[in-house]
Amino acid sequence: MLVDFEKLPETSCIWIYQANRGFSDGEISEIRLKLDTFLENWTAHGADLRASYEIKYNRFIIIALDQGINSATGCSIDASVHFIQQLEKEYNVDLLDKMNVSYKQGEYVAYKSLTDFKKMAKDRAVSKDTIVFNNLVANKGEYLQFWEVPAKDSWHSRFLN
Repeated sequence: MLVDFEKLPETSCIWIYQANRGFSDGEISEIRLKLDTFLENWTAHGADLRASYEIKYNRFIIIALDQGINSATGCSIDASVHFIQQLEKEYNVDLLDKMNVSYKQGEYVAYKSLTDFKKMAKDRAVSKDTIVFNNLVANKGEYLQFWEVPAKDSWHSRFLN
């Protein structure tokens, strides 16, 4: 069951899918329709899942699930991953590779491989104050507070001098 993102509790589970490129406005409109349909029909063993999503910076798909109502199961999680894989194929985009880093350069969101990010840190092209996206946050509360943070406050800090 699709609900407003704001109505989900901060304990809601979060999955963040980071695209290797920005989506066009037309793609965003199509993806929103697909997400609406998927989440409206998403179930766990026949029970509705209370879920929502956000699309940020035309690059991140954030899916949230209120597990206080019904919890995701292996099958429902598999269904969501299959849905994301379908988006990858349809839009020729990578959403599941966790070995990449997104960070802000002014208002622009840059995307680099982890190897390139480490090299940039070594070369001081990024700093402890560079805003990074911590896609490892586990719930909506962490997402709201700790997703978009200075590198010094994230796992990215291990690469900075």
